[in-house]
Amino acid sequence: MTDDVLDGMDVRAARPPATSDAAQPGRVSVVLYSHDTFGLGHLRRNLAIAAEMLRRPDRFAVTLLTGSPVIGMWRLPSGLRVQPLPPVVKVGVESYAPRDGAGHFGMVKGYREALILKQVMNLRPDVLLVDHAPAGMNGELLSTLSLIRREMPGTRTILGLRDILDSPDAVRSIWDGQGTHALIEEAYDDVFVYGSRALFDIAGAYGLAAGVAKRVRYCGHVVERDFDGGADSSRATERGVCWSVERAAGRPVALVTVGGGGDGRFLVQAYLEALHRGHGTGAYSVIVLGPLMDRAEKTSLIALGAGRSDIEFVDVVVGLQGCVRSADLVVSMAGYNTCAEIVANRKKAVLVPRAAPREEQRMRARLLADMGLAVCVEPSAEDLPGELGAAVDAALAAPPAPEALWRNLPIDGAVHVADQVLAVVAQADGRAM
Repeated sequence: MTDDVLDGMDVRAARPPATSDAAQPGRVSVVLYSHDTFGLGHLRRNLAIAAEMLRRPDRFAVTLLTGSPVIGMWRLPSGLRVQPLPPVVKVGVESYAPRDGAGHFGMVKGYREALILKQVMNLRPDVLLVDHAPAGMNGELLSTLSLIRREMPGTRTILGLRDILDSPDAVRSIWDGQGTHALIEEAYDDVFVYGSRALFDIAGAYGLAAGVAKRVRYCGHVVERDFDGGADSSRATERGVCWSVERAAGRPVALVTVGGGGDGRFLVQAYLEALHRGHGTGAYSVIVLGPLMDRAEKTSLIALGAGRSDIEFVDVVVGLQGCVRSADLVVSMAGYNTCAEIVANRKKAVLVPRAAPREEQRMRARLLADMGLAVCVEPSAEDLPGELGAAVDAALAAPPAPEALWRNLPIDGAVHVADQVLAVVAQADGRAM
């Protein structure tokens, strides 16, 4: 933690309104920061929030800062302004490298930091909403947070956290070592949790200071709703789904999805082996490989399923929620967005969580299983194809979970985030919202 970030200021004090050349009178100017170093989760969550805000174009002006390498192919809500950041990839716990493997990481980080700083200086937003990483990727937000505290008293800083980050011991250890508790307390005005206290109490589990805990707002899970955007450049859908309705021929559909796909080969391979052993009989399996899976891995997996009429491979689907809605069973890792969509659509699910580098997915899968809303299969199972196949068979045959169980997990998080942003801005500067 550095003194220039803390500045000894009372960050909870009321502030005068910010001014921005980009904002129009009466609209709240919001900058969303999404570091996007692995997978699609951060991008999809931020786009869902941006889309909800931009359903109220008279209330919000929104800019997204994103390091996602696939932002160019994604459907964007009308009116969203995007500033791409040079993509980096996580190669270990708190360790990153340029995604293209070329150049020096320090130079890429410096360029990202300068772009972020320039955008915030030019826009002077009412709100900076930071996704997941309080200091940004490898500390790239520290200079911007310091600038806001020194020179932009009208900008409200909000940290947005998904429902589960990692195990409590791991988060406390990392945050204590990096001074993150102090950073959150002094550099952020509010903390939004994109989840439910009924599933996981972040404030208690991660040891947030009493003053910070009072500023935590549980918004519910953020689920992307359909929005007006560009054409789906990856694949034309039929009747709102990503598979051939004719080939499925009325059979129950098992949708297998591994998010971005960067580390999803193990699940797809185990699922295909389970099918070869005779599991999943009678179902039509739709396997979405994802935009970040290596091309050679995709080729080898498709070869494993060659010649079967009950399997359909899909390369990329932009906006998977329609497919989840229409499936009978979802087989997935336990990423935030897929689990939120499973909850939103009340779907049977078999979850095989990512084993490393974080415990996040395993914790989420187990908690949902404990609530009776999913089946969790451990990735370290001695016979993963056998256990996965048995879980798929049981889930296909089981009745749906009672509606009362689903109600414990609200899924209107994007709406609540937009509402809460308006509320905190109004509270800070007395503006009528």
